[in-house]
Amino acid sequence: MDMSKIGFDNQKYLTTQSEQIRKRIAQFGGKLYLEFGGKLFDDYHASRVLPGFEPDSKMRMLQQLRDDVEIVIAINAADIERNKVRGDLGITYDADVLRLIDIFRELELCVGSVVLTRYAGQPSAEAFHKRLAQLGIKCYRHYSIAGYPHDVAHIVSDEGFGVNEYIETTRPLVVVTAPGPGSGKMATCLSQLYHEHKRGIAAGYAKFETFPVWNIPLKHPVNLAYEAATADLNDVNMLDPFHLEAYGEKAVNYNRDVEIFPVLNATFERIHGSSPYQSPTDMGVNMVGNCIIDDEVCREASRKEILRRYYAACVDRIRGKDAAETIRTLELVMKQADVTPEIFPAVAASLKRAEETDGPAGAMILPDGRLITGRTSDTLGAASAMLLNALKTLAGIDDGKHLIASHVLEPICDLKTGYMGHRNPRLHTDEVLLALTISALTDPVAQQAKEQLKNLRGSEAHFTVILSDEDEKLLRRLGIRVSFEPKYETRRLYHK
Repeated sequence: MDMSKIGFDNQKYLTTQSEQIRKRIAQFGGKLYLEFGGKLFDDYHASRVLPGFEPDSKMRMLQQLRDDVEIVIAINAADIERNKVRGDLGITYDADVLRLIDIFRELELCVGSVVLTRYAGQPSAEAFHKRLAQLGIKCYRHYSIAGYPHDVAHIVSDEGFGVNEYIETTRPLVVVTAPGPGSGKMATCLSQLYHEHKRGIAAGYAKFETFPVWNIPLKHPVNLAYEAATADLNDVNMLDPFHLEAYGEKAVNYNRDVEIFPVLNATFERIHGSSPYQSPTDMGVNMVGNCIIDDEVCREASRKEILRRYYAACVDRIRGKDAAETIRTLELVMKQADVTPEIFPAVAASLKRAEETDGPAGAMILPDGRLITGRTSDTLGAASAMLLNALKTLAGIDDGKHLIASHVLEPICDLKTGYMGHRNPRLHTDEVLLALTISALTDPVAQQAKEQLKNLRGSEAHFTVILSDEDEKLLRRLGIRVSFEPKYETRRLYHK
């Protein structure tokens, strides 16, 4: 497959999505609380399964609504108390709140406030509240409510939502987001609806979730890729029975929204006297499905994503994580999507190269579809060798040409083994790029190769062993999608 093919119209998405949100604001008389699920920016899952989708599309869409948007960040006070960490960033949730505020402000988006949900006087949460105040950021407290979410009569009362502090907002669109799941976004929105109603202010609620895509088939690979991405959460895509009953139309949703809808409906009815929605699908504003322009391209990209998720789960198991149930779920998803390792030529190519050289190897599919391999040598690991081979191919440089001069390579290898305590002199990918950059100062051919780094984005690679953290992170920063066999290069028990 030519990976430069586009399956998704990003500009159409930006236009239609912002229009849909404006319509929903108008539907509720000029005020909308929009619960934002998933990643607001850096949505690389969406960009992988919908080629053409830009990772920052949601932020760009909100920027089109900049004058009407106010952001409220919800964080569970219990998560602050137990120092919960974001797995992808390695920082605590409270630190991520500050990071999010900085990013929103850089994009000229208004951050109105932070709300501490499930607040119960936790010392760390109270300390964070004071810190926010010192930073000039408004912070509110929402409390645990007995019987939430099912005891609607108690929840929608002065002893329920009424106890929560009212979040003062000034703009028509209030986006409620969070550092991660379980932060209380929905409860924050519903509490605000209750308080707005008590004040005579018309306001509504809607939900923004990119996946599953409601208006494509249930077992479409794009939707199955979402199941693969959330396999550890036990999320399951399903047909929305409420939508089918109300409209006679099939729509895809997921189990948690379908299960909670009767409770939400009862909550709306108690606040407003009636519910504006007939189904959980009605609550959504997602227009992604309308912007798929090449279904086959998206299907193939999604199948590869499912395979990558499977390999990642197998590696997690080798690393000691409890991934057995996740792997079983992914195996079922793979069967439904007709996914096997054969769909990704780099898998077979890397395994063949490893057999030929009797050592770890890798293979990469460039964005134009060309296949590159790399093997382990005395001075280069498989990832480093493959990276240099890819740069040569992209620059049209003869395969026999050495890009890194020996007077540059040898001192680095000597530094690693003679002074830094490494067992072998092989260069990691970051060290190779530094060496290439130094060589490029005097070698025009090395400079040509270096200039091709930007053209690696969108490549896909597979390795026959688990890469080091350094190699994996660098390849991902270059925009290369990486997977590897669940096997370490050595038999040592400790692996960094």
